[in-house]
Amino acid sequence: MIKRFNLLVICFTLFFAVFLPQEKSVAATGSVTIAESTVNIRSGPSLSYQLVKQVKKGEKFTIIKEQGDWIQIQLSGSKSGWVANWVVTKSANGSTITTSNKKSAAQANTNQLRVRSGPGTSFRIIGYLSKGQAVTVLDDNENWLKISASSVGEGWVAREYIDFKTTTSNSSKEEDKSISIGTGTVTDTLNMRKEPSATGTVIGKLAKGTSVSIYSKKNNWLEIKYRDQKAWVSADYVQMGNQSQPSNTNAGSIGTVTASNLSVRSSSSLNAEIIGSVSKGQKFTILDEVNNWVKIEFQPGKIGWAAGWYFNKDKESSSSLTKNSRITILHDGTNIRKDPSVQSNVLLRANEGESFPIKSLSNDWYEIILPNGTTGYIAGWIVSTNGTGPGIDKQGAEGHLKYKTIVIDPGHGGIDTGATGTGGTLEKELTLRTAQLLSDKLKAAGANVFLTRSSDSYLPLPSRVRMASVHQTDAFISLHYDSSIDRNIRGMTAYYYHSYQKKLAESVYYSTNAQTKLKSRGIRSGDYHVVRENKRQAVLMELGYISNSAEEMTLTSGQFQESVATGLYNGLAMYFKEK
Repeated sequence: MIKRFNLLVICFTLFFAVFLPQEKSVAATGSVTIAESTVNIRSGPSLSYQLVKQVKKGEKFTIIKEQGDWIQIQLSGSKSGWVANWVVTKSANGSTITTSNKKSAAQANTNQLRVRSGPGTSFRIIGYLSKGQAVTVLDDNENWLKISASSVGEGWVAREYIDFKTTTSNSSKEEDKSISIGTGTVTDTLNMRKEPSATGTVIGKLAKGTSVSIYSKKNNWLEIKYRDQKAWVSADYVQMGNQSQPSNTNAGSIGTVTASNLSVRSSSSLNAEIIGSVSKGQKFTILDEVNNWVKIEFQPGKIGWAAGWYFNKDKESSSSLTKNSRITILHDGTNIRKDPSVQSNVLLRANEGESFPIKSLSNDWYEIILPNGTTGYIAGWIVSTNGTGPGIDKQGAEGHLKYKTIVIDPGHGGIDTGATGTGGTLEKELTLRTAQLLSDKLKAAGANVFLTRSSDSYLPLPSRVRMASVHQTDAFISLHYDSSIDRNIRGMTAYYYHSYQKKLAESVYYSTNAQTKLKSRGIRSGDYHVVRENKRQAVLMELGYISNSAEEMTLTSGQFQESVATGLYNGLAMYFKEK
């Protein structure tokens, strides 16, 4: 009997040791400091637990213990609660331990590097960095880095213009300073490899149209710079030089600089060396034009290239630039006006899909030719373009997003991997990547942003919807990537359930689809839990098919992720602007 009893005790001990969650104890001397403006404290270690208190940025609390991504803290009196570790900084024995190890020393590798208020060209410029100026990298967002510099404080800069400082040997430092032997343009989605071989380890992908600097050639492989390291790509998919389009016949026209400070480069590529700069309001004779880059004499005897979309050209120049270009209407009921101003009289209203030839440009407006032969004007930031006409992005989206509360829901997570792409892409990882990019953009615009999950963790659907209710959110956006047994299907789709959600779905979908140029599968009513059970404005976005091998490569590229996050951001701004 005693033997049987002892056996039972051992069995129960083993059961609890194996199946009960193991909690990591932390010394009571440790503490956390709240890092976000407003943070929720919950009764348990999950977003699904009840909210017990809200605390403010800068408040400090003693750590009781940790479990997974959550920290139990001591509140007032005998009360305690749980806080997510990604919204606090931890300290122990007087030293701070950040939950992210992204901070690193770096420096600008070009003069007049624009520092922006958020991760994207639509954010306002808050200052400039000089070549060699030291910065601290605080965070990253695909193609953008959040930095801190003594001259401008905190801001965002394009990743390609920042070099990380390393402690490598002198020989490796010399290698980093190797000189580019030319430039090229990627002609198709392209793998980047560690070695110049088809069996080399893939370390990333380049999207079609990406410009690259070339450092050396070995057999049929090209060595390029990829972020802060070198990579190899097949020469079969890189067009050398700037031969993608013949020169434009805009020579002799006059262009006026519209950017406050515009870099002039040695050739028509963002990778080319900066050799000077020009200022807003300066006028120059355009000597040549290639791929929307203009060749100008920026100083007596000095000739260089500048981005043509930062020039206003005279009527003759505009007509030449926009020859054979058309705009396409993105929304039903879009206004076409008599003059290039939102105060001008409306001539007619156009519907989604209608297309009109572009006659000229007038600041941020297209002059278009109407079916009866007359002309009208349409705002450039609410249409898409094809041909050689440049797209127009209206500045100031921050004003429509500031103080808005937005919940971003990265689909799946944890044991729920979602779909798996033909190349092994996991939907749960891609949705989180997109959500974090979008979150950074929205936070930079002053929005109050909450993610249903910030790590690879499982969260039930009712808990995701509950976050929208708890935070009284102005918009709930659930991010997904699609899959089908038919590997040929591709494209983007948006879903809503309640009629009051349709306007949000339209704004977000049209903007994102126009920005990414994926095949349009339209806006549909869908019986999905996160929109059906949601009493707030909500939309579920299927952002492309990872079951289509070609589309999977596009969706996982850095260029696409930047574009899709920008499209979602602009769509939300458009929704709040028109609401």
